[in-house]
Amino acid sequence: MPFLIILLFIGFVILMSSFFTVKQQTAIVIERFGKFESIRNSGLQLKIPIIDRVAGRVNLRIQQLDVIIETQTKDNVFVKMKVSVQFKVIQEKVYEAFYKLEYPHDQITAYVFDVVRAEVPKLILDDVFVRKDDIAVAVKRELNEAMIAYGYDIINTLVTDIDPDAQVKNAMNRINAAEREKTAAMYESEAQRIRIVAKAKAEAESKKLQGQGIADQRREIARGLVESVEVLNNVGINSQEASALIVVTQHYDTLQAVGADTNSNLILLPNSPQAATDMLNNMVASFAASNQIGEQMKKQPKRNKHLEDKTSLDYNPRDTTNPAE
Repeated sequence: MPFLIILLFIGFVILMSSFFTVKQQTAIVIERFGKFESIRNSGLQLKIPIIDRVAGRVNLRIQQLDVIIETQTKDNVFVKMKVSVQFKVIQEKVYEAFYKLEYPHDQITAYVFDVVRAEVPKLILDDVFVRKDDIAVAVKRELNEAMIAYGYDIINTLVTDIDPDAQVKNAMNRINAAEREKTAAMYESEAQRIRIVAKAKAEAESKKLQGQGIADQRREIARGLVESVEVLNNVGINSQEASALIVVTQHYDTLQAVGADTNSNLILLPNSPQAATDMLNNMVASFAASNQIGEQMKKQPKRNKHLEDKTSLDYNPRDTTNPAE
């Protein structure tokens, strides 16, 4: 009885070992007596106990391998580059991926090193940053040609990081900072020029308006003086006395305006009452003298013309008589 139970237990174990499951996006390689038998895909699978065995599992999902390479550029700058390779096993070529290539990661890494160290030394450091996509394309092209025979498909390759030497990075940062400062200085100079031009235009416009205002003011003052002289003439004061009186009045108005400003340092001379009287008498006398000179100058051309006419009458070119005779 115990022997039968043992046999039943062994039979149950063997039966259960005949069944196995395969996960999604996974392939299992079955060998029979050490020889390849079949490839089983996802789901519940059956194998012959003891005779068949699971040789290995192959991952069919997309995988990523990050490769860090240190290389030298054309301008002798050492850089570290990080290349990310995305790949997967082709489902129809699981046999090649399992049996032909033992260490796929090492194989991919070797090809990435070979391509990067062949492409980067052709470029200067600035071009490495600009043409990183070209480097990634070259890596993908070489990997596809090499790995397709082993059942691997290269989905994509990306240059995810370019790290120059620390001293080179500091120099590049200083260059960038200097370029930005240069650009900022150019913009500041242009802004300063615009401000100066705008200020000059504003001052010119202000001077123009100020000149127009002064001209209008003087025109109105002259018109007021004319009207004042006409009013004084109407009351029996001649033009010379009226002009002198107006000037004296403006003199006293100026003294009053200067005295009203407590912070003024202006001194107006002469400013005494006697000085004002003398100034009035002097102006009246000067105006009178000016009028007399003007009248004499008006009479002088008439007198000269009279003398010329008399001379022309006394002289007759046809008269041959000698005046001495």
